Amino acid sequence: MPRRVLLSWSSGKDAAYALHILRMSGEVEVAGLLTTLNSAFDRVAMHGVRADLLEAQARAAALPLWPVPLPWPCSNEAYEAAMAGAWARAAGEGITAVAFGDLFLEDVKAYREARLAGTGLEALFPLWGRPTASLAREMIAAGLKATLACVDARQLDGAFAGRAFDEGLLADLPAGVDPCGERGEFHTFAWDGPMYDHPVPVVRGEGVARDGFVFADLVPA
Repeated sequence: MPRRVLLSWSSGKDAAYALHILRMSGEVEVAGLLTTLNSAFDRVAMHGVRADLLEAQARAAALPLWPVPLPWPCSNEAYEAAMAGAWARAAGEGITAVAFGDLFLEDVKAYREARLAGTGLEALFPLWGRPTASLAREMIAAGLKATLACVDARQLDGAFAGRAFDEGLLADLPAGVDPCGERGEFHTFAWDGPMYDHPVPVVRGEGVARDGFVFADLVPA
């Protein structure tokens, strides 16, 4: 019987493609999508995606959503306490691992592994170490469709917020910007692809600039 795995779900392309890769492997059963939510704004932490769109993604992926509400502002201690509760629940429900869509940041990987130590859960990284230029094109070729929901304006022009993650975007990214945005240059909302039963189309609403970031407020199409 395949082992049961929880997937850390940011609403973005890397998490979505990790879901596809995990399912294609046939070695695990993805049991749910775990997402942190900013309780003050009812949006996905960091990405700024509305909770109703997150719920629509979970329906399209035919998986239960595991929301983890976080206060705002949120201290590291509060974050880790909330996540510890999620890990305890997962272990209690027979889940043996948590998968992440991280690509190459060693400090992030080490942090995740350290937080899961002693919980009975293993950290899995199905996309780890894959060259991001070729991975980005692989995602697009596989039919993954995503929209840039958030841009770090200190690393990338805020005008990129709201653009499609496609070959045109990759061609326009300045040198030094990772094609998958792995250093936080941009974050996406994955609205279609082989991991879904049906698309979750969105259109760009009002743009918002806050704390050095530019957000494209995505709304259902």
